Amino acid sequence: MFRTHTCGELRISDVNKTVTLAGWIQKIRKMGGMTFIDLRDRYGVTQLVFNEEVNSELCEAANKLGREYVIQITGEVNERSSKNLHIPTGEVEIIVSVLEVLNTSDIPPFTIEDNTDGGDDIRMKYRYLDLRRHAVRSNLELRHKMTIEVCSYLDKLNFLEVETPVLIGSTPEGARDFVVPSRMNPNQFYALPQSPQLFKQLLMVSGFDRYFQIAKCFRDEDLRADRQPEFTQIDCEMSFVEQEDILTIFEGMTKHLFRSLLDLDITEPFQRITWHEAMQLYGSDKPDLRFDMKFVELMDIMKGHGFGVFDSAGYIGGICAKGAASYTRKQLDQLTDYVKRPQIGAKGLVYARVEEDENVKSSVDKFYTQEVLQQLKEAFGAEAGDLILILSGDDPMKTRKQLCELRLEVARQLGLCNKNQFVCAWVVDFPLFEWDEEAQRYAAVHHPFTSPKPEDIPLLDSDPGAVRANAYDMVINGVEVGGGSIRIHNSELQNKMFSLLGFTPERAREQFGFLLNAFKYGAPPHGGIAYGLDRMVSLFAGLDTIRDCIAFPKNNSGRDVMIDAPSFIEQSQLDELGIALVEKA
Repeated sequence: MFRTHTCGELRISDVNKTVTLAGWIQKIRKMGGMTFIDLRDRYGVTQLVFNEEVNSELCEAANKLGREYVIQITGEVNERSSKNLHIPTGEVEIIVSVLEVLNTSDIPPFTIEDNTDGGDDIRMKYRYLDLRRHAVRSNLELRHKMTIEVCSYLDKLNFLEVETPVLIGSTPEGARDFVVPSRMNPNQFYALPQSPQLFKQLLMVSGFDRYFQIAKCFRDEDLRADRQPEFTQIDCEMSFVEQEDILTIFEGMTKHLFRSLLDLDITEPFQRITWHEAMQLYGSDKPDLRFDMKFVELMDIMKGHGFGVFDSAGYIGGICAKGAASYTRKQLDQLTDYVKRPQIGAKGLVYARVEEDENVKSSVDKFYTQEVLQQLKEAFGAEAGDLILILSGDDPMKTRKQLCELRLEVARQLGLCNKNQFVCAWVVDFPLFEWDEEAQRYAAVHHPFTSPKPEDIPLLDSDPGAVRANAYDMVINGVEVGGGSIRIHNSELQNKMFSLLGFTPERAREQFGFLLNAFKYGAPPHGGIAYGLDRMVSLFAGLDTIRDCIAFPKNNSGRDVMIDAPSFIEQSQLDELGIALVEKA
């Protein structure tokens, strides 16, 4: 045996035992005639002791070792005189009697410790070394535990795990597909799935009334902190259900994950908020509800007093930051610059402080009497020491989104985004369609298979833009962690949906004929949901990016810098596939 114990296993009760350990050298310290080595494996760190007075030859060999050497040792467990109670093995050490070097190592390009000196780029290039760090490894352990808990929870509710194909046909209605050429079918292509959507609906037609899959999905879209070109979904579908059934089961699953993984018992029902309320009060369909700062519309109060910016605005709204009246002029100028950044696009920022005497001091005082400013204060329920921040614009939706960015930035500055606090909510009643100005037609907000609210079906003919979707998203701390819908399950309504989305009957049959045909053979009412596993793990781990809970992630350009992919392929492969490369400008 290479080892009798792991490096995280030994305790004070093991003193005087003879043990064998194997692992990587994390740190070497020389103190007089003593050499101390921290030996690390996946399970922890154990201190090794080499004493020159006891065995000079062995101590000399230890002094020739280097960081990340792989070694095997045998020795006796001893109680440490200088204990380290910050680690589980910190009360013991091993007095080494046998040392064998299993492999040497070059000096690593960064320190393999929690507080490493390696930047993101170099850690991604040497990801196999980065994964040795406890901080990264613990994220993957959490991911493993979450997957196990999900499978166990769903199994107890009679969900059946079914694998669906990875090579499928392209469905260009969603995000961009990754396409794969077919050698055996010249000039034809597979696509990698953006989700198992169509196959899980077909499983419902097949009578598999409760399906789930830990599914790998692919989207060729621009990246950000919570996106990767390949990602993993907890993908689920159920038959003979309505929206409430799905929300109940998966709210229960989420509470189970918090309880089993974070020892956090959430007993209250998750908040429910409609999409319209979310946009009106927070300017976002994934509002962060850990703090208040709801939007207040101010058109009736602030318009018509000679301040041209407000008088010509299509929307005026603001937030109240409790206790933030102490913001300096410099801080307010920085906030103004923040909202004026091109990616936010506001024209400016108006503020008003509630003074200790309850009077209101505003950056636009010359246009407003104290009486009007008191109405402003009352609209927010503001008190002495509060700060009111106001934005305006021509387009209400665009201005609310700008106000959302301001709200989030102020919350960050005030320390209101506590990563150890979790506020969960369901956002429901999304619009079914959004108008695509460029294509001059409606597009599906979610996907073409989402059912409209039954009571809104008559509006499909008269006012499609007013139709609400039978759809729902789960939002935790301002992150959309899951979403789904009740699906259309009859061909007539599905064809109506395709028509409103600009599909000709021929194109609908060409792309989705197999689904429409399946619906003719008794499709049950069904619906589902998919959670982003990467997002859930990063949220539970308190990470700012999903990359550190994925073993081998891509960078912000979609590249794997470790294996240098994507890469060019041999001309012979291109010839075999019948592909000619075209130089892009």
